[in-house]
Amino acid sequence: MTNSLSVEDYRLTGRPRTLGALYSRNARAVIARGLRATKSSNWMVMVSGFFEPVLYLLSMGVGLGALVGTVTGPGGSEISYAAYIAPALLAVSAMNGAVYDSTWNVFFKMNFAKLYQGMLSTSLGPLDVAIGEIFLALLRGALYATGFTAVMGVMGLITTPWALLMIPASVLIAFGFAAFGMAITSFMKTFQQMEWVNFVMLPMFLFSATFYPLSVYPQPIQWFIQALPLWHGVELLRQISAGVFTAATGVHVLYYAAMIGIGVVLTTGRLRALFLK
Repeated sequence: MTNSLSVEDYRLTGRPRTLGALYSRNARAVIARGLRATKSSNWMVMVSGFFEPVLYLLSMGVGLGALVGTVTGPGGSEISYAAYIAPALLAVSAMNGAVYDSTWNVFFKMNFAKLYQGMLSTSLGPLDVAIGEIFLALLRGALYATGFTAVMGVMGLITTPWALLMIPASVLIAFGFAAFGMAITSFMKTFQQMEWVNFVMLPMFLFSATFYPLSVYPQPIQWFIQALPLWHGVELLRQISAGVFTAATGVHVLYYAAMIGIGVVLTTGRLRALFLK
């Protein structure tokens, strides 16, 4: 039976499967379909999502920053308030782009368009679908990160060549949120349940030391905030923007590596359980 399945998989895909029924090494088909859909109907949504953190940077970084003055940045150096919140808003931008694609977009495809059922009735496996959808979310996060970093450069908020590493770091952040977001969405069945996504994202945006340092909170609340994924993204990008690297930098990277691993495994398992019965 195993040999006959392998021959059939090769005939359908032009390549042997490497993980049995899970993966046909054809995630690019999912990516190509997603790019065509974005080009035809979703490009305005993608563009609009970029401007939200830019507007926050202009209104709070420049407007409120004139009242705040300088603040203490990574390494103890004094930096402008705009330079302090810009890396945090870049992390928010990467999160927003990845979460939209991996939650609401995936929810519609899964429960209304029935897209994944159609995909998995072909030679595609759950891992192909998971990789393809997560890559689309990563692409969006990378576009947001590149554009936002360019805005920071125009505003004079990039003071070290290390700051260019914020772009791949933002992709890592987007990867973590996309993988985990798609996994969580696979359990959602109604729009009411999906509202929990916004319910969780808004407090993370406001309280992950985005606009003010963690030290303003009582110690128990600090511990809770330090468990949030966005806080790790904010701190990682702040350190990179200032060119200050410590052991905590590695902890932030490992946090997202764990999110990615758990998210990809859980998403693949859920797609298999839902659509390959």
